[in-house]
Amino acid sequence: MTDDALVVVRAGALTTVQDLGRPGHAHLGVPRSGALDAPAAALVNRLVGNPPGAAVLETTLNGCSVRPRSATVVAVGGAPCAVTVDGRPAPWGAPVRVPGGALLDIGPARSGVRGYLAVSGGVAVEPVLGSRSTDLLSGLGPLPLTDGTVLPLGRPGRPHARVDVVPHPAPPSELVLRVTLGPRDDWFTDAALRTLTRHPYAVSSASNRIGLRTEGPALERSRAGELPSEGMVLGAVQVPPDGRPVVFLADHPTTGGYPVIAVVHPADLPGAAQATPGTPVRFVAVRHRR
Repeated sequence: MTDDALVVVRAGALTTVQDLGRPGHAHLGVPRSGALDAPAAALVNRLVGNPPGAAVLETTLNGCSVRPRSATVVAVGGAPCAVTVDGRPAPWGAPVRVPGGALLDIGPARSGVRGYLAVSGGVAVEPVLGSRSTDLLSGLGPLPLTDGTVLPLGRPGRPHARVDVVPHPAPPSELVLRVTLGPRDDWFTDAALRTLTRHPYAVSSASNRIGLRTEGPALERSRAGELPSEGMVLGAVQVPPDGRPVVFLADHPTTGGYPVIAVVHPADLPGAAQATPGTPVRFVAVRHRR
């Protein structure tokens, strides 16, 4: 039994292992996966002295509790929440030393959806296709965590950051998504394109790591029938038969047959990871396809 391990005491609603993901395998039908809020994951890794690609834990809504077998340094970021060590308050968004055997509790999100826990040395589960990320669509990588799961930890590298506080973006009160129209915007009426970019939508409670679903007016097609399956990219705004746009996130399928009306600017996707159900969504067209 190794002392360099993390024991999951309370797994929470959905806690997974995530890193930078496994891009470059779409031709094999393998999604990109990886942390939905990549900047938040990178920041907590930096705080504990890990490289950007070290694996972290991604929590959903109600956090998790873990117990390191030996003393380590951790950082919690992403969705703001209470952090305690053996019941005593600890800083959020800063390095925290946790004694071996102590209980680290990450509380429910006060705002936003997904929290990130980095541990010095990173979570060292076995990589699959070069990544330790859990992929909910394909099933690659470790299973979502359950109570009692034991996670091996890597060897600590650089010293942790010597900071008292670092800036963290607040979860969005309104999710503004810049989009490039196309490649299948010609499958929709002019009225539908105006609706997409002028009418507010809202985040649906049916959203997950695969896609952010929206509630709002249906988009009317100008063509009937379906497309042959074609490649899908991160940030694709696909429109299923109910007409409500779906923004593809990290665990999205690599192919699909519903038309993609637009693609979201990559820099706006971390906000989608933290948008709670009911958050207003606004699509802003910044460029038409050529």
